[in-house]
Amino acid sequence: MIDLRPVGYVIGLLIAALGVTMLVPMLVDFSVGNGHAGAFLESAILTTMIGGLISLACANAVTGKLKIQQVFLMASGVWAVLPVFGAIPFVEGATDASITDAYFEAMSGLTTTGSTVFVGLDDLPAGLLLWRSMLQWFGGIGIIVVAMAFLPELRVGGMQIFRSEAFDTAGKVLPRAAEIASRISIVYLGLTVVCVLTYLAAGFTFFNAVNHALTTISTGGFSTHDASFGEYQGAPEYVASVFMVLASLPFVRYVQLLAGSAQPLWRDSQVRVFLVVTVVLIVTVALFRLIVNDDNFFHALREATFNVTSIITGTGYASVDYQLWGAFPVALFFFIGLIGGCAGSTCCSVKIFRYQIVVIAIANQIRRIHSPHGVFQPKYEGRTLTEDVISSVTAFLTMFIVSLGILAVLLSATGLDFVTAVSGAATAIANVGPGLGEIIGPAGNFSTLNDPAKWILIVGMLVGRLELMVVFVLFTSRFWRT
Repeated sequence: MIDLRPVGYVIGLLIAALGVTMLVPMLVDFSVGNGHAGAFLESAILTTMIGGLISLACANAVTGKLKIQQVFLMASGVWAVLPVFGAIPFVEGATDASITDAYFEAMSGLTTTGSTVFVGLDDLPAGLLLWRSMLQWFGGIGIIVVAMAFLPELRVGGMQIFRSEAFDTAGKVLPRAAEIASRISIVYLGLTVVCVLTYLAAGFTFFNAVNHALTTISTGGFSTHDASFGEYQGAPEYVASVFMVLASLPFVRYVQLLAGSAQPLWRDSQVRVFLVVTVVLIVTVALFRLIVNDDNFFHALREATFNVTSIITGTGYASVDYQLWGAFPVALFFFIGLIGGCAGSTCCSVKIFRYQIVVIAIANQIRRIHSPHGVFQPKYEGRTLTEDVISSVTAFLTMFIVSLGILAVLLSATGLDFVTAVSGAATAIANVGPGLGEIIGPAGNFSTLNDPAKWILIVGMLVGRLELMVVFVLFTSRFWRT
């Protein structure tokens, strides 16, 4: 029998911490006198009390070292349970949202997906807008810790090749996670502050600068406006693009950079490939806008830079309805969303290193076919790629495609058209944000979807954020055997 108390202890602490942070938007609402502070006070008290009681009830079983089953349960449990409490202010607050809509919004926030079911964002209370942004910011730092502390140990999707780049804490998962979180949090907070200051210099109000910095560094994409970044066309688009790229690079490289070692960042092949791919895509879309759409150079470059960067990083901001550009950009943007940034960043989707490993494995197989008696050893950044890593990446990509297909079929069964179903499945499992089509495209949102479709998307967001296998393994009988 798996002892769930260590899992409950960690989840309880995080719930209590989440409750305490609700006091921040409460103070914002109180300071502006909009009469909505009470909803956050009630939510904070309830959330903190429940989290504290859960943690106290499970505290006697904490040893600092978790079994593999407990790690899987904790990683999945955190992302499934925290949105329940993160949704309380939406139910209690001005949105008067249904349980489905509130949980959808909180799940979209904590998974940094950026899909929203709320309309009239410009008129929502300041505290509620800030809470949405805070959820994404928490989700961003949370997924970095999971990627660096847990996924390499769980051997999920080839992440084990980054095990040596994390911090050595004698194999104990909880101390390891705490150390990684403490070091990376400094970088994460620092980037956020710089992003706030840069947005201010670009003409944002302080409130909007803070909100958009929180959702830019987390590559989440929630905005304070229904028009998203359409409210800030011009120089702010370049500012956002720079910080979205910075948030898409491995945060462990920033830690090493602060320690005085810049070489790991410049030599990281996934960083170089990600930057090259991004530039090539920007140039391609800009040229299309120039030649086919007869746009002017600077306008085409700005719109291409912002929207390509937003989609490839999984941030999901939109400054224009790029579906009006033509079929080619729409198809291209669909596949761009399935790329993602670097491992160990706030980005989502497949991530660039997995495509690198697949290309390396294919090239190695071709050499073997050409020279059957030769000895070829595939390598990634000078390290030998074992069969375990290659099979993990292959399994991940297979499950990603299969899961996308299953989600699309299920969404179609709820009555959605083909484009909405397929793009909705892709944007959920890749945690990108906007889909395609008139309903959930960059000019729309998810508010008009029926409840079954929203719950299907909720599952997709959860599974996609946790690299699929972390969730799927819980449904195997072998996992529950002692």
